[in-house]
Amino acid sequence: MKRVKRIALVAHDNRKHDLLEWAKWNREILTRHDLICTGTTGRLIEEGLSQDPKTGETTTIRITLLKSGPLGGDQQLGAMIAEGKIDILIFLWDPMEPQPHDVDVKALLRIAVLYNVPTACTRSTADFMISSPLLEQEYKPEMVDYTSYIQRTLP
Repeated sequence: MKRVKRIALVAHDNRKHDLLEWAKWNREILTRHDLICTGTTGRLIEEGLSQDPKTGETTTIRITLLKSGPLGGDQQLGAMIAEGKIDILIFLWDPMEPQPHDVDVKALLRIAVLYNVPTACTRSTADFMISSPLLEQEYKPEMVDYTSYIQRTLP
């Protein structure tokens, strides 16, 4: 991981405003990195972070907008993780509300763990991640060697 991180921001509908509030609180840090967001969440983040609260000036935010989660955005994000294009995943999901794309959510979280991507599913975990000194340094995460799985022989 380079010093400028590629940070994915995702939230279910009932958590979008929590994520937006968190992002505004951490605006100064987040705007030094590249942000990748799924659909509606991305538009909220873009609008919420583009105006500097201190000066009132509009600034350009480095943000990549994917499709909405239920329309394939979760899968796009999973593919980016598998390709090594995501350094950090902050996904505030709603454990109390069933999601029509729950299998996609589970697949996204699985792929994040498989590729050892730091993942925050709660605001407090996101706070710890964003305040870590590792955020501003180059960092090489340890990867599990899946060679034996890839080269296995099937009966």
